[in-house]
Amino acid sequence: MDTRPTPPEAPPAGDGAIRRPGLLGSWPEMTYAGVLSFMRRTYTRTLEGADVVVSGIPLDLATTYRPGARLGPAAIRAASVQLAELKPFPWGFDPFETLAVIDAGDCWLDAHQPHTVPGAIRDHARRILASGARMLTLGGDHYVTYPLLQAHAERFGAPLALIHFDAHCDTWPDDAPDSLNHGTMFYKAVREGLIDPAHSVQVGIRTWNDDFMGFNVLDAPTVHARGADWALQQILAIVGPRPAYVTFDIDCLDPAFAPGTGTPVAGGLTSAQALQIVRGLVPLNLVGMDVVEVSPPYDHADITALAAAHVACDLLCVLAAQRRAAAGAAP
Repeated sequence: MDTRPTPPEAPPAGDGAIRRPGLLGSWPEMTYAGVLSFMRRTYTRTLEGADVVVSGIPLDLATTYRPGARLGPAAIRAASVQLAELKPFPWGFDPFETLAVIDAGDCWLDAHQPHTVPGAIRDHARRILASGARMLTLGGDHYVTYPLLQAHAERFGAPLALIHFDAHCDTWPDDAPDSLNHGTMFYKAVREGLIDPAHSVQVGIRTWNDDFMGFNVLDAPTVHARGADWALQQILAIVGPRPAYVTFDIDCLDPAFAPGTGTPVAGGLTSAQALQIVRGLVPLNLVGMDVVEVSPPYDHADITALAAAHVACDLLCVLAAQRRAAAGAAP
């Protein structure tokens, strides 16, 4: 008869993306192995109970220069693994104890039938938003924000406020109804009444357009001169309590911090400046978010994907901080 004591059962660990029994909480993972969902969240298409749905849109048919953003969602997921290891800095809490976040995989697109792409993205977003969940979308080129805005405006009412981090204003004229162009989405969105430029902000801009269509532009040189805190205060004042959508084109960052993107422009924000601004968005009514334009073929040591993963993580922490504050938790 074996009289040795029964060893205690080991706590659950590893592959939480497919083994975690519920949507809340975290458990130990090997950062260098396992199923690569965003921050190890449960991989599922079942939306019931989810507060936030992370999904990818692997599109780069709308790029005007370097391709590769179709590989961005996978790269951001892979870069997010170390962020799931500890409580995010500087928040000091596990956002997944507060928010039920799932990774619903990627929106299915038929790249051989480009005319079907906008509708596929809209339907993807409509299904998620109808569940009551918020969306955190990983691009993909920046065109994806246009059909996402259409779905969000249907759900939350138009016009929305837009908080737009980018090197480019993306308001160049385009009246062709079926065009796929990642430099004209916000021209179309303003013309369609999806967003209100008077209560929207573009941050980090450093390319010229003869018509900025009434957006409040905090260009990169001004942010450098006046500081990230000044930029944040401008955003909070301009947007106010309106339903707001955040879109973060990774080329908002200087190519020193994000070389892996389709249209890099020198003179951009540092990672530290951008993260400081994003972390300050807690007072706003954020109804949707995306991080786009990561192009892994042009990346070095994954630094662009890492920057994008940090931005996406902080956006989730902003939502978690809002919920914690509503519940009376310490900041």
